[in-house]
Amino acid sequence: MIKTCVVLLLLMLTSVDSFAASWRINYPRPLSESDRRSDYPLKLLALALDQTGVNYRLIASDRIMPQSKALKRLMDNREVNVVWSMTDEQREEQLLPIRIPIYKGLIGWRVFIIRKDMDSRFKYIQNLDHLLKLNPIQGSDWPDTKILQANGFDVITATDHSALFKMLANAQGDFFPRSVVEIWEEMKTDNPANDFVVESKLGVRYPAAMYYFVNKNSVPLANLIRIGLEKAIQNGKFDELFLEEHQAYLDKSELDKRTFYQLQNTYLPIKTPLHRKELWFENTEPVIQ
Repeated sequence: MIKTCVVLLLLMLTSVDSFAASWRINYPRPLSESDRRSDYPLKLLALALDQTGVNYRLIASDRIMPQSKALKRLMDNREVNVVWSMTDEQREEQLLPIRIPIYKGLIGWRVFIIRKDMDSRFKYIQNLDHLLKLNPIQGSDWPDTKILQANGFDVITATDHSALFKMLANAQGDFFPRSVVEIWEEMKTDNPANDFVVESKLGVRYPAAMYYFVNKNSVPLANLIRIGLEKAIQNGKFDELFLEEHQAYLDKSELDKRTFYQLQNTYLPIKTPLHRKELWFENTEPVIQ
């Protein structure tokens, strides 16, 4: 069924001479020159567009945009016309999601940045109740914050990404949960004083998806990205790029040596394609409690 839909959509695009079209696709400029978190989403977006055969240009916004501002600009159809972000019900109401999790759900596999002086404290955690006594740090507008709060955590928040590391350094919180695909680059760029370490034995896990979002009215662009992603999934190029970009991070995270505490995500939209197993990372090694 999916294959048939992709073929039909490709025929629709070619019938309107899409190969002659030139698509200008503006995305949020990274927070700094050293911020590598946009690298993979941009590579995957380019891969998807390449699958369709269209002419396109990927152009960074003139200004640096924190995620909250980028989503607002996208909703207003100003400055950017594609943003990648973790989904929740509100974002899917305000924007148009392409429901293919670009990180295969690994955005919900979280391990912890901690201060070096907290390492011994974490060694004594034996269950989720013990972990709940500590305060995680998160962005105030992140879906993860609501998820952690709904699971019983007292979350310390800030609006600015760099401020979160300063808060952790100043002991305003106890740990900073980051996904296994984010944490290692952040340890390079946001740990200049070498104050932090990645806790080695624990993690939390909850169902989560990061999607490409476009403006509600940008249906042709959404269809174009969706077609390209589906084709890359079918021909194996999606998984090839995913592993090329993330296998080293997965190895470094040593998932098989960690205990992950399973959390609930009651904010996960009902249309999340959990039934499509090929879209999600699954590892049988980690201990899930």
